[in-house]
Amino acid sequence: MDSKRLIKIAAEAADNLKASNIKLIQIEKVSSLADWIMISEGLSDVQVRSIVKAIEIKLNEDANLLPLRKEGVIEAKWALLDYGDIIINIFQPKERKYYELEAFWSNGITHNYSEQY
Repeated sequence: MDSKRLIKIAAEAADNLKASNIKLIQIEKVSSLADWIMISEGLSDVQVRSIVKAIEIKLNEDANLLPLRKEGVIEAKWALLDYGDIIINIFQPKERKYYELEAFWSNGITHNYSEQY
């Protein structure tokens, strides 16, 4: 399964749990780190953990894929799931504003997620 389809599966799972302000950033032409980065928000520790779990379940079910690495899930202020070709970031709003990953990856192609994307 290609990385564009994987990032869409992750975004759909996050959207189903009401993650907000979902951005999909295509970085394959500007970095060897990954093909795509997803950045989204949950409003509480519980919502961030729920979004992470939903993404993990959906990618495992649809693509038989498990994260290579997980960070920040217990604290749930900024959780990261690294799947190699795609990297998922779920922030609480304060942390998202502080780290400004969208600005860091501004040389990539940013897409606002919608169900039609």
